Amino acid sequence: MPRLDQILELLQATPQDTFLRYALAMEYRSLGQTGTAAEQFNQLLAAQPPHVPSFFMYGQMLAEQGETEAARGILRDGIEQARAQGDAHAAGEMSELLADLGSLGE
Repeated sequence: MPRLDQILELLQATPQDTFLRYALAMEYRSLGQTGTAAEQFNQLLAAQPPHVPSFFMYGQMLAEQGETEAARGILRDGIEQARAQGDAHAAGEMSELLADLGSLGE
């Protein structure tokens, strides 16, 4: 059974499972279905509390698509959330990516 089908089947049983929702977003991203991946990332960002790793991966995906300004916004929000949740490591990773995007001069 393809991984996507497995994740979808598991999510039917536990639709609020953050890890599975994140796995689904990442699987859609890897399949090139970035619009569907974005929908899943947005659900994770809207969760309470927001899923911090999703900010980084969503920002990275947007940057890869040339959506630099959108990526910067997601990363800034992610840094704020990471700090609020006490995740200095994630805040640092997102800060580095944000700085890299700034160096593109766009």
